[in-house]
Amino acid sequence: ERPPAGNEPLLTDGVVVLRRWDLDDVACVIAAASDPRITEITTVPSEADAEAARAYIERQWSRLASGEGVSLAIAVGDEPACGCATLMHRSGQHRGVSSLGYWIEPARRGSRICSVAVDLLVSWALEQPAISRVEALVEPDNIPSRRVVEHAGLILEGRLRSVLAIGRRRADADIYARVRDT
Repeated sequence: ERPPAGNEPLLTDGVVVLRRWDLDDVACVIAAASDPRITEITTVPSEADAEAARAYIERQWSRLASGEGVSLAIAVGDEPACGCATLMHRSGQHRGVSSLGYWIEPARRGSRICSVAVDLLVSWALEQPAISRVEALVEPDNIPSRRVVEHAGLILEGRLRSVLAIGRRRADADIYARVRDT
């Protein structure tokens, strides 16, 4: 059973929509599970059947309630989801910093849907009083992902060595960030 709606934002540019995950979005999670690049660096299960996909969606609902962050489904209009955009909040000394994550179904890549969605989420985040910085880690050779964050106004700040756990290997990541205008 679906829990009552939380306070997830509903963001749109009139075409691309970021919204609360729904159980009708199971096919999107199953499609994402077919891409090892998504399953290696996200919590999308690599062996996603309908039950595993529903469990993934239910975990996304809990992120806002727990204070961990927000996970939104990316869609076009009123279509089912085709991707995911998340902000995970940091605490302690890094309070006010949120880590950005995103993925799009393989069939929708190159459509700019993900770029628009990430821009909407980052812009919304930096309007929130509790968030002053949004960061994203991008593998240096992932040119499409670099374009997504650059479209959202994130600036390359440097390279972190051996910071990403991808499968059984460690990988470097370029760190991008956008800060709230003061």
